[in-house]
Amino acid sequence: MKVIRHTDASFRRRLRALAAASSLFDPAIEQRTRAILDDVRARGDAALLELTERFDGARLRADQLPVTRAELMAAALKADAALRAAVAEADKNIAAFARRSRRRNWEMRNSHGARVGEKFDPFQRVGVYIPGGTAPLVSTALMTVTLARVAGCPEIVVCTPCGRDGSLNPAVLFAARAAGATEIYRVGGAQAIAALACGTATIRRVQKIFGPGNAYVVAAKRLVFGRVAIDLLPGPSELLVLADDTANPKWVAADMLAQAEHGTGHERVWLATTSPRLLKAVEREIKQQCARLPRRDLTRQVLARNGWLIQVRTLDEAVALANHLAPEHCEVMLRNPRRVAERLTTAGAVFLGPWTPTVLGDYVAGPNHTLPTGGAGASFAGLTVDQFQRRTSLVEYPRTALRRALPAVRKFAELEGLSAHGRSAEIRLGA
Repeated sequence: MKVIRHTDASFRRRLRALAAASSLFDPAIEQRTRAILDDVRARGDAALLELTERFDGARLRADQLPVTRAELMAAALKADAALRAAVAEADKNIAAFARRSRRRNWEMRNSHGARVGEKFDPFQRVGVYIPGGTAPLVSTALMTVTLARVAGCPEIVVCTPCGRDGSLNPAVLFAARAAGATEIYRVGGAQAIAALACGTATIRRVQKIFGPGNAYVVAAKRLVFGRVAIDLLPGPSELLVLADDTANPKWVAADMLAQAEHGTGHERVWLATTSPRLLKAVEREIKQQCARLPRRDLTRQVLARNGWLIQVRTLDEAVALANHLAPEHCEVMLRNPRRVAERLTTAGAVFLGPWTPTVLGDYVAGPNHTLPTGGAGASFAGLTVDQFQRRTSLVEYPRTALRRALPAVRKFAELEGLSAHGRSAEIRLGA
């Protein structure tokens, strides 16, 4: 890991390196991703099958891309009592949180006496990407598909990568189906995003795409924006821990390792503290705990590349750094965590106090774990149920309200030189 202290001569320069461009905007990744999108758009299923063989090692036919009812039944039979209980518990909290934040229709009277308002309809067909690879994210199925179900989306299309034999993780299948998926396809990577955005003979295009993924998946989502809607840019995981000398170094180290172990190489983890004692203790704990992890080799690569232990001069500096980095997850292990949290304005999610590890947000707390990364939190919020709803404004003028509005309509039409605009209101009143 990289250690920097406010007393270092290079402190400011090295701080700037913390916020260097992430994999979200890597030009090489973007170029390769664009080629994949163009290929799927041009050749459809044929491109999907070739790319699946190239990247996942699975030789499939087009009719093998959809997951069958028999496969879903087999996955359900494999689900033991502990998995069923965990899925039910997470789904309960996620759905309850989503129901509370779902947007509802409303109306009001404007100054003319007309009725205006908004209605919110679920998207009719949405696509959800569930990462696979070395860590099939069962929890992501719940964090995305459950929201689509609560929003009322009738068609919920899941894409997730398969193994070399074409199989899918049965726990992912069980969770996706339990959450409400209506279609599941064994296709991953940027090619899955291309299929959802453009459509193929097997996979019909969707209206909006959701879900996290690796750097190529996120680049693909960014490149198809406009052809379809997307949720946000949730890429490789990030965690910033703000801590003082009250924090337990064992817990800080464990939380940083939990995010680094995703192991794509693009994850980023930071500790910002005013305590030199804590910094040294966390550094020691990370080395000791990492040595015992099954994914220690992947985790060490992440820590070597994007692991930072930072000693700042003051808490104000730590807060300013957090707002500059816009981390996906921000843990606040300080004496007054709520007071500090009020000053954090760009984090995807904030976890308060020593008893709230990020993993609770990852799995069961209720708020979503699909969050902006790579600094995107400065402009984007995390995934919420209202993103599965399409907003439409409503306007209803009776004759009396139209008459009150006419003078202003006439003036705007005159100013803009659009006489037909004014006439379309005047003709109704015989003016």
